[in-house]
Amino acid sequence: MGTTINYSIAGEKTQNLNLTQKIGLTLASISLFIVLLTWMTGITLTPNWLYLSILIFGFSVGPVLYAVGTYKGIPAGIKNNGVYFNSLTNRGALGWIGAIILTLFYVCLYWYGDWFGDGTGAKGANEGLVSLFDPLSQLIRGKAADKWFLYGTFYTIAIVFLGVKFMIKYRHSKYHLIRTIVVMFSQLVLAYMLPYILEGLNATSGGYYSLNPVNSWPLNYDFMTGYRIDARIAPENQPLGVAYLVWGIILFLVVTPFVTYLVGKRWYCSWFCGCGGLAETAGDNFRHLSDKSVKAWKIERWLVHSIMVFVMFMTIAVMYSYFAKSEFKLMMYFPAEVGYSLLFGLLGLAILLFLFLYFKGKGKSRNFMLVAAVIGIVMIVSMMLSYLGNDSQAFGINSNSIKKGYGFFVGAIFSGIVGVGFYPLLGNRVWCRFGCPMAGYMGIIQRFKSRFRITTNGGQCISCGNCSTYCEQGIDVRWYAQRGQNIVRASCVGCGVCSSVCPRGVLKLENGPEEGRVNENPIIIGHDGHPTLRK
Repeated sequence: MGTTINYSIAGEKTQNLNLTQKIGLTLASISLFIVLLTWMTGITLTPNWLYLSILIFGFSVGPVLYAVGTYKGIPAGIKNNGVYFNSLTNRGALGWIGAIILTLFYVCLYWYGDWFGDGTGAKGANEGLVSLFDPLSQLIRGKAADKWFLYGTFYTIAIVFLGVKFMIKYRHSKYHLIRTIVVMFSQLVLAYMLPYILEGLNATSGGYYSLNPVNSWPLNYDFMTGYRIDARIAPENQPLGVAYLVWGIILFLVVTPFVTYLVGKRWYCSWFCGCGGLAETAGDNFRHLSDKSVKAWKIERWLVHSIMVFVMFMTIAVMYSYFAKSEFKLMMYFPAEVGYSLLFGLLGLAILLFLFLYFKGKGKSRNFMLVAAVIGIVMIVSMMLSYLGNDSQAFGINSNSIKKGYGFFVGAIFSGIVGVGFYPLLGNRVWCRFGCPMAGYMGIIQRFKSRFRITTNGGQCISCGNCSTYCEQGIDVRWYAQRGQNIVRASCVGCGVCSSVCPRGVLKLENGPEEGRVNENPIIIGHDGHPTLRK
């Protein structure tokens, strides 16, 4: 008779794979073998449509079958048993191997595309891994694949089919089911199919169609660069080009703050954003690896808001240079002075807004608004000096160099290599938490002017710690729940997992009046051991 060891009182550690799981793993392994073979050796497999079909089938059906086999016959409810004993999800050997492979993939993607066979064949033909995707690329956009089409396809497969796995796991929660369907739709239709179909229909267009319509500035830091503006206002790209330009401005200035006021930043970070979509689906098994320490919280606040300010600084510098070197044309010709006026005017309005909020605010929020206003004033003075001196650079620094530096360190290394490659080591929301300027922008609105909060019923809290453990943003949710204090944090993406894993129904995501949203008198435990109200 064999003996098995139960490592946890919460559930059985040992698990014998059933037939459905084995089939799913086999299919996924075959697809992974094809990827590694063509990537590492550069071999071109023919017919490419056949191997592409096998690859997509394995990566799509395999994870779904494994999820069905895992949760089949088990009552609905979140099962995270054994995550701290699994080598892949506890920073063990498999986790390190996975992180290394993902990191190498992103390094090749950004700087060594020829390793994928991107245009390395005769007369620029594709070889190796990229060549497998030529049939699909020809079908969707009418031309051969490249490394970015390969990446976008992998990205979409991961979100859509690991999203199905996520839905099977969280099938008891209507909130998670609807949210995941929206995430899958956003990635498949808005971020993948729509841009590529528009590209196929507009073969001579200059680049406006390559934008995901929900990829907003400041996350999309290329939005206001000169070549993007020129592409959108070019006569041959109308009316869709200008529509993209106008929509992008409205999305940032109107839609984002208004919707964030109504429901918090979750509408974007957990429902529409591609980065958040990958984190919620492919990264779900790593959410418990986020750092919950106060030190990490301090680093988070400084880093994400510093990057947000830098993006604003960079964008202003790029726009200033654009207006200085060319006429700004939007359906009709305007002199460059109009562009300058718009730039100075918007920045001045932002300063007035920050000063208004400073006098209306309370506590630490006043200091934040004052610092923002001072930064804005310094920017205006610097630009004014450049303007009076006929300098085409806003801050005496080449704007293109600033953009290249940001693209390398933040756009590639931080958001790609660290943000996704380090999923198995640092959790699934490293980029969203520490680096995303869009998250920083919406976080300020959510913290100081929003109807969203997570309410707590402190009397029911048993301090199990599930909520804090599975918070992908590293928020110590239990600390708030124990005190019956509403959770109003700038970093919260409203994924709702903290509420779902709570065994007592302590937490609830709500939208309500701003009054009483931040309850400053939570329940605390006094010296006599009885709960009291803070005076």
